[in-house]
Amino acid sequence: MPISASRLRELESCKGANPIPEDFDEFWAKRMAEADAVDLDYEIVPSKIPTFDTCTYYDLWFTGMGGARVYAKYVVPATEGKHPLVLQFHGYPGCTRSWAEQSSFPGMGCAILSMDNPGQGGRSEDVGGFKGTTVSGHLIAGLDGGPENLYYVRLYQDQRILCRIARELDGVDLSRVFVNGSSQGGGMGLACCALNSDLINRASILYPFLSDFREVFELGRDEIAYDGIRYYSRWFDPDGTRLDECFHTLGYIDTLSFAHLVRCPVLFGTGLADVVCPPETQFAVYNALACPKRHVLFPDFGHEEIQAYDDMIIGFYQGEVDF
Repeated sequence: MPISASRLRELESCKGANPIPEDFDEFWAKRMAEADAVDLDYEIVPSKIPTFDTCTYYDLWFTGMGGARVYAKYVVPATEGKHPLVLQFHGYPGCTRSWAEQSSFPGMGCAILSMDNPGQGGRSEDVGGFKGTTVSGHLIAGLDGGPENLYYVRLYQDQRILCRIARELDGVDLSRVFVNGSSQGGGMGLACCALNSDLINRASILYPFLSDFREVFELGRDEIAYDGIRYYSRWFDPDGTRLDECFHTLGYIDTLSFAHLVRCPVLFGTGLADVVCPPETQFAVYNALACPKRHVLFPDFGHEEIQAYDDMIIGFYQGEVDF
């Protein structure tokens, strides 16, 4: 459905409603220091998937925060010399894509490293220990225990450890490390760029989840992926007196808060019919990016596979997309 010019102007002016904590940068510098203090402990073993002449499949296991064992698929192309590396993050609540899908980037000469988020649909271990409710999704897990104990804080620390491992992988061209993620993976991708800016060269971000929590709540769109906000409000803050406190805490994991730290070029896609991650929140994040960027809009698409966007990634990683 075509979007009106006035509606598009409204979206283009979105700045976001969720507050960015004043100590946000300092908070994350401490969290990254904690992740850097974890001894690297990982193993890379051949997967049971048959190996082809074009690429080799590996299971990568590493020790994450709290001693959890975290899993990632690792696919290496059979190319000579150094190859680019794609760090790919999956949607919510899910796991890494199939080996068949993971093989697309190796077909382009890129290795791919794709992590299963702990406690979701894959093989990574969640050691738990979150204070407060854990019955309604990872978004609010740890909300009663201070921001340093949020699920996504621990996840981004695991992500940091994965980036440290990536620096040690044989055959990787560290000047060409790319990020790819949609939905939850899009939010994770931007956080990865923000917290590992010296590593990531380019990032493909499609309709990011975890964006502008307060705006989601005020729009009444705290359903589906965001339903944890509604449950938490009804159970623990029925009169709304803790709204500011809760959204301040969530600000430490809000994609909107990470945007100002992103330095690499970003290809950003939005389906304007998205009912899962409201376009208002996506535009707010995009507008907060101060890096080279391009926003690609798809009026007839919602929160779904967008083949035209996937095809754009090929040229984008090769430096052929104009900003």
